[in-house]
Order: sequence, then C-alpha cells, then structure tokens
Amino acid sequence: MTANATRVLVLNSGSSSVKYQLLDMQDGSRLAVGLVERIGEETSRLSHTPLATGGDKREREGRIADHEEALQAVADELAADGLGLDSPELAAIGHRVVHGGLKFTAPTVVDDAVLKEIERLVPVAPLHNPANITGIRTAQALRPDLPQVAVFDTAFHTSMPEHAARYAIDVETADAHRIRRYGFHGTSHAYVSRKTAELLGKAPEDVNVIVLHLGNGASASAVAGGRCVDTSMGLTPLEGLVMGTRSGDIDPAVVFHLKRVAGMDADEVDELLNKKSGLVGLCGDNDMREIRRRIDEGDQRAALAFDIYIHRLKKYIGAYSAVLGRVDAVTFTAGVGENSAPVREAAVKGLEELGLAVDADLNSVRSDAARLISPEYARVAVAVVPTDEELEIAGQTYALVGG
Repeated sequence: MTANATRVLVLNSGSSSVKYQLLDMQDGSRLAVGLVERIGEETSRLSHTPLATGGDKREREGRIADHEEALQAVADELAADGLGLDSPELAAIGHRVVHGGLKFTAPTVVDDAVLKEIERLVPVAPLHNPANITGIRTAQALRPDLPQVAVFDTAFHTSMPEHAARYAIDVETADAHRIRRYGFHGTSHAYVSRKTAELLGKAPEDVNVIVLHLGNGASASAVAGGRCVDTSMGLTPLEGLVMGTRSGDIDPAVVFHLKRVAGMDADEVDELLNKKSGLVGLCGDNDMREIRRRIDEGDQRAALAFDIYIHRLKKYIGAYSAVLGRVDAVTFTAGVGENSAPVREAAVKGLEELGLAVDADLNSVRSDAARLISPEYARVAVAVVPTDEELEIAGQTYALVGG
C-alpha cells in the first residue's frame, strides 16, 4: 500500500443490490455514495452521488444483468468523478459479510480459505452469505491486486460467554449443526457502544451500555466494557425484538402447531415468521411513522402493535440491566431509534426504578448529532447515537491493511 493510499471502498452486496460508499480515512469523509438495485431485472437502477465534487445525484435505469456488471457500473461512475478503482489512493475494499460463525472474530483479508469458510456458513445464512460472496469475487476480478477485507456482522458478538451463546439443547446435536446464538448488526453495536462512551467522556472499557438498534430489523445488545456479553438475535436474525416483518421471540412449538393444525410446511412457516409477522403482521404496516399516524387517528390495531413492540423492548432493557449489573447508558440507534421520539419515550416510561428517564424537550429535538436525552438527575444516561456501519467497516478495513 502506498503512503497516500487512504481511501476505502465499502461494499454491501445483497441478492439483487449493491450499496457502496467511498471514504477517505484521513478524516472519515465520504467521497461518493450510491446504490445499484434490482440487479437482474429489466428495471435495474443505479443512483450515485459524488460528494467529493459536490455534484448532484446521478441516476440511470436499464437492465444490469449481474453483480459483475453492477460493480463495473459503479467503477465507471467513480471514474467519472476522478475516483476510479485504479486510483493509487485506494487502499482496500471492505465487504460487509453477514455471518462469520465462530471462526471470524475480527476483520479478515480474504483469500481462498476465507471464501471457503464463508461458503461453509451458507446454511446458517442462506439469504445473505451467497450475495456477500458474489460481491467479494466480483471485486476481486476488478482489482485482483487490492486487499479485499471481510467485516462480519457476527464478529462483535463472538465475545459472548458460553452461557449466553448456548441454547439449552443437546450439546452434540448443537455442535454438529453449529446451532448457537451468533447475533447480528455487530458493526452497528460496536460503533454505537464506542460512541456512547465518547459521549459520556469515558473510555469504552469503563462503560456498560445497552444498545437498541431499531430499524426494520431490530436487535439489542448488552455491552460491558466494550465487549458484547449478550445480544437478542440468535442463530438467525429472527430471534429477539419485534421487528418490521419478523416476529422476534416466539414459542418454538408454534412451528409444530402450524404444521399439524394449519398444514403449513417449513418454507411457509419461514415466510410467515420472517416476512409476514412483526409490525406488518400485527397491523399491516412496518413503517413506524405510519403506525404513529394511525394511532393518532384512533386506530386500535396500530396501537396494539405499538404496545407489543414497546413491551418487548422493555423486557430486554430489564433483562440486560440484570445481565450487566451496572448500566451507564441505554442508547437508541438506527432508523426508528434515531428518529422516533414516541418509541424512545415509551420504551423508558415506567423504568424509573432502573434509573431511567427521558427529558421531553430533549427527546423531541431532531438532530443528526449524538446526544443525551435524559435529565441531569437520571442515574442512567439515555442517548441517541446515529449509527454509521459503513464508517465502522471502512475503519476496521483500513486498520487491518496498514492504515
């Protein structure tokens, strides 16, 4: 890597999309951001914003056949702004990889052995790892000389102790099929817990934080001294909080009941719990803004969905308070956590005995800045910290390749 190579391209490859950001790690600034969506369809679309030049967003539509063509299109857009993949300033490409199992506890430079291990984990991440692999291979073909770094969603949670990570099932069966709690949204939980410590003016190792990552997918984590000791998602992202379309925690016997009584097969139950449950299953909407609008109009179904969502949040705040013993902060992040004042207020209401409270005026302020929303007298800080998974991936990637 040359001395002036300070840029990192972050790729998040989905089954039919590629999100990307180009960052300069001298100051963490974004040089370009974009999205390629509906890959493989006639209505493919690429949107690209060259932040470095202050240019307007560019969009183009038309069929993009596969990920190779998509990444070539991304490379072309970057080159048009003087930010091409052939630039000597590009230090590495960082890839979000959803599942790293137990082997990958840190960002890893990708080689053939690493790719094989990511492939081996496809059965426990069938919707995500194959797309991540495709993105890595395509990027390797475009820049075979450049370090490709995998940053794993699960890595932050590998510090969980066995008593938190194990399910209470037969050990031999669990080990044979890699059944345990892995957790997800790890880059977000790592970034937000660290930024919460900064907000409190303390070192991460001196702070215990409950992080609530609330988006369409949602997860909670208990972070003690910078290390995850428990998290709500498990073998898959289905476990835990009520989400936009996922049920979260549910009696496993519901699956057997639906098979016996409703005649549903495994794929139908999978679709029900992952795509037709959560808020959308409860009230038909998974947009919290729309749910709140319906509540204000007196919609009882929306109100019940909101109450169920909040009830689950409170249970995890209470549980993780017990796990941590001492809590310094509860931090809200991601789309809902950062933007929904009613969710933050309701989640903390009634938890005064745990030291939690929200200042109504501070909570109502809309801001992109990390901030405290608790009153000065509160024993436990309540914070809002915007997540930045791309910056976290870029930072971990750059540190690994010699930045």
